[in-house]
Amino acid sequence: MSKRVVVDPITRIEGHLRIEVEVDENNVITNAWSSSTLWRGIEVIMKGRSPMDAGLINQRICGVCTYSHYRCATEAVENALGVQIPLNAQYLRSLMQTSLYMHDHIVHFYHLHALDWVDVVSALSADPAAAAQVAMKYSDKPIAAGEGELRATQERVQKLVDSGKLGPFANAYWGAKTYQLSPEQNLIAVSHYLKALEIQRVAAEMLAIFGGKQPHPQSLVVGGVTSVRDMLSPARLQEWKQKHAQVNDFINRAYLPDVLMAAEAYKAEPSVLAGLAVKNFLATDDFVIGRNQHLFRGGVIRNGDLANVEPVNPDLFKEDVTHAWYEDGDALHPYDGETKPNYTGFTERDTVYGELPTVDGDGKYSWVKSPRYDGEPMEVGPLASLLVNYAQGNPKVVAAIDNLLAATGLPVEALFTTLGRTAARLVQTMIVAEAGLETFDALVKNIVVHDDTFVEPVLDPSKEYVGHAMIEAPRGLLSHWIRIKDGKVENYQAVVPTTWNAGPVDANGKKGPYEAALVGVKLEDPKQPLEIIRIIHSFDPCMACAVHVMDFKGQDLGEFEVKAAC
Repeated sequence: MSKRVVVDPITRIEGHLRIEVEVDENNVITNAWSSSTLWRGIEVIMKGRSPMDAGLINQRICGVCTYSHYRCATEAVENALGVQIPLNAQYLRSLMQTSLYMHDHIVHFYHLHALDWVDVVSALSADPAAAAQVAMKYSDKPIAAGEGELRATQERVQKLVDSGKLGPFANAYWGAKTYQLSPEQNLIAVSHYLKALEIQRVAAEMLAIFGGKQPHPQSLVVGGVTSVRDMLSPARLQEWKQKHAQVNDFINRAYLPDVLMAAEAYKAEPSVLAGLAVKNFLATDDFVIGRNQHLFRGGVIRNGDLANVEPVNPDLFKEDVTHAWYEDGDALHPYDGETKPNYTGFTERDTVYGELPTVDGDGKYSWVKSPRYDGEPMEVGPLASLLVNYAQGNPKVVAAIDNLLAATGLPVEALFTTLGRTAARLVQTMIVAEAGLETFDALVKNIVVHDDTFVEPVLDPSKEYVGHAMIEAPRGLLSHWIRIKDGKVENYQAVVPTTWNAGPVDANGKKGPYEAALVGVKLEDPKQPLEIIRIIHSFDPCMACAVHVMDFKGQDLGEFEVKAAC
């Protein structure tokens, strides 16, 4: 007899996500449902607004990848108006994207995903002297992994335990049998977790140098960028390069060794070798490293066939709402997309925790739509980008992936797993960080000859415009689509990475990457479904982006009074 397991909320993500699965008598998952439970309605808010405000408004979709939406929305308007921005502006936008990636991927691995691999309680029983020796196995000069530093980390965590105020370490599945790291390895990872809190601040400051602030930067406008004085200041340029060096040092001396350590420990763990059932991948061009040159190339891979990469055709994008909380209708291209809420609620049923509200798998059960490319579900993200580029022979990607596979002793097939998805994020971070210096040098050389960063856009209210932009956000392919009429936004749709990955089953019964990745996975303990959390976190969910706050009944969610200081 099947049993229902409900994980709600999935924590350590941006936004609101619940995962439900059914398991058989052997605790093997036979069906899965991914449900995002909060609607934002940004597309509706955009109607009637000035296109020039699209970037500033749409970056509020998310509190994490704000810059990605800011840039993509701005470039969608530029595409509609036929604006070609100066090369300096392209370089500056690419450097801000580089900063975001270095920040975002470090935060994801350590502060969102690491506790799926690292048993903090186990670290308390480690021998710091032995752990210091273990750290040398994965790096000849590890960060925050000396005996004294590890002992201090252990004492710091023990004080949290003794105080009862566990903070981020509370309410986890400590002691679960699918944890594979030794106590000493766990201690190393916990030390890096804490060190990463310092490093991510430096990475955020990198973006703010050219973006004005972080999160929610302010320096992009339709036609280019406004951070001219920062670009022309040797001190500001050097500041970016110094911070880049500090963050990159952590990537190479902590992030890389920790992924190698995890790969060694988990390479035989069944749930880690699962987690990829949709073998269609979608990626786009991004990261300007020279005039008309991109670090990553776009493409489509179907059925895991690395021998055949197709060019991306934007005309083949459609969004299905059969099982999403929107009014029914045919799958629509984003230019014609509709966002009309139709909430149908939950169904009470027995679960392994007793009777709970559960999704109606036969009906509607998520605020996330189901994007499809030529009718097929696609995975997007670091793994998709690297596979598309590996298959096309991109020399930087081929070298980086081959080096990682050689270091771990894993075959190429290991990329098609939860472990591969997590390792791909590291590899992408390293490639982006290295290429960022190429972009930086290209900018410095170009501003000697040209210092222009802006061209005046022309918007004729008597004309109608359509346009879109596609970029690689940290979580994968992001696209914004706009129709402009009478000088205002007539329709707006954002098709974001988590929408591609987290969408519910479509009208043809095809599951998206989240749901498909869980089917067939065996749970060691349905009441401690660590395997589910580990697989879902490997995608780096961003539900705030995917569902785009209002109550479905139109009621206020709350009132807040801000009093002036005396």
